[in-house]
Amino acid sequence: MAMIEMPPGLMISAPASGTGKTTVMLGLLRALRDAGQVVQPFKSGPDYIDPAFHFAASGRASFNLDTWAMDGGLLDAISGQAAGADICIGEGSMGLYDGVAARGQSGFGSSAETALRMGWPVVLVVDVGGQAQSAAATALGFREYMPDLPFAGVILNRCASPRHERLTRLGMERAGIEVLGVLPRNGDLTLPERHLGLIQAVEHPDLEAAISGYADFLRANVDLDRIRAAASGGGTAGGALPRPPAQRIALARDAAFSFTYPHQLEGWRAAGAEILPFSPLADEAPDASADLVWLPGGYPELHAGRLAAAETFRSGLRAFAETQPVHGECGGYMALGAALVDKEGVSHQMAGLLGLVTSYEKRKFHLGYRRAVLQAGLSDYAPGTALRGHEFHYSTILDQPDAPLAAVADADGNAVPETGSLRGNVSGTFFHLITAEGS
Repeated sequence: MAMIEMPPGLMISAPASGTGKTTVMLGLLRALRDAGQVVQPFKSGPDYIDPAFHFAASGRASFNLDTWAMDGGLLDAISGQAAGADICIGEGSMGLYDGVAARGQSGFGSSAETALRMGWPVVLVVDVGGQAQSAAATALGFREYMPDLPFAGVILNRCASPRHERLTRLGMERAGIEVLGVLPRNGDLTLPERHLGLIQAVEHPDLEAAISGYADFLRANVDLDRIRAAASGGGTAGGALPRPPAQRIALARDAAFSFTYPHQLEGWRAAGAEILPFSPLADEAPDASADLVWLPGGYPELHAGRLAAAETFRSGLRAFAETQPVHGECGGYMALGAALVDKEGVSHQMAGLLGLVTSYEKRKFHLGYRRAVLQAGLSDYAPGTALRGHEFHYSTILDQPDAPLAAVADADGNAVPETGSLRGNVSGTFFHLITAEGS
C-alpha cells in the first residue's frame, strides 16, 4: 500500500466505562457527516461490536487500533484506511488509561497509548452526575497523568440543570480545562445491551432513528466547530494488512457468526482473496469449492436450537472437513463442537467435528488478551507461529478432549486452559485472532 497523508483526528474517551462515550461517538460521527465531513472512525482496543455501529453512523468501515496486539507496521497499515477522509475520530475502550499490566509495566493497549501514537488530542466525556466543581479535579487528573498526551477538553454529560452546568463550568475554568459541550441528562440516549456489551448493530430495532437522534442531541449541545478545530495528528501512514489464510474463504456470516475484525477482512480482500459468505442459520452449506471454511465468533447460544436443526449446514461442513481445513473462533469454535448447553440447561447438538462441549448454564466470564504459540499448523501459519488475539465470552468448557491447537497465555504470560482444539482438518480457538507476530 502506498503511503497516504493522514487527516487530523481526535480520541473520544472517558474516565470509565458507562459514561456515555459511545452515544457521544455515534452522534459526533453522524453530525460531522451531516455537516459535509468525510469521517473515518476507529476503535481503540479489541472491541468487535462498536465498529459496526461506527459504520452505520459514518458510512465508512471502522477499524480497531490495538497497541498491545499490533506492531507498528500493522498500526500504520490500519491507519492508512483513513485515505480520503477529512477527520479521524477514535473511540476509546474502558477508561482512558486502562490497559494490561504486562511484565510489570502498565498502559499496554490503553486508549491513551493509541491517542499518543496517533497524535490525537483526547476529548474526555465526564459524567458529572452527583458532582459539580469536583468534576474538574477528575478531568485535571486525567490531563496531567500523562503530560505528553494532547488533551482537547471535556464534554460534560448528564448535567441536571443550568445551575449544575454553571457550577461545573466554574470548576473547569479554574482548572484551565476547555468545555467543548454540555449534555443535559437524557435517559433515552442509551443503546440496548446484553452480556457481551451492546447488542449487534444489525439487531437494533431502529438504529438509523437512534443515531439521528444522537446527532441532533450533539448538534444542540456541543460546539462542533471547536471540536473540529481541536483535531490534530496527521502525518503519513501505510503498509500491508494481514495476509489471507487461503485464496477462497467460505465465511459464516449471519446473526450467530458476525465477529470478524475489519482489518482482517480488508487484508484478505486487498490480497485478492475471495470471500464466500454463507449463513448457517439459514441452513446453508459452505461453498464446496472453497479452500477454507472460517466460522467467526458471535452469539450461537442465542440460536442453538436453529443450529442444531440446520442439517444441510452440518452435513456440508462435515463433507468439506474431510479434505479441507475448517476453523472456528469463539462462537464458531463452539459450533464445531459436540454440544452447546444453553442457559436453561438444554443441550443442543452441534457439528460434532470437535469434541468440545460448552455450557452457558454454568456461566463464567473470560476476558483478556491472548498470545498463542501454535503446536500445529493453522492454515498458512506454521507450527511455532505466535498469534495475538482477544478472548471475551461467558461460556464454560465442560469437555475439551481433542489435541490442543496452541499453548495459550494471557498478557502477563500466565497459561490459560483454553488451548483451542485440533482434530484432523478442523481447528478452533476461544480467542479472536488479531494478527500473527512478525506478519
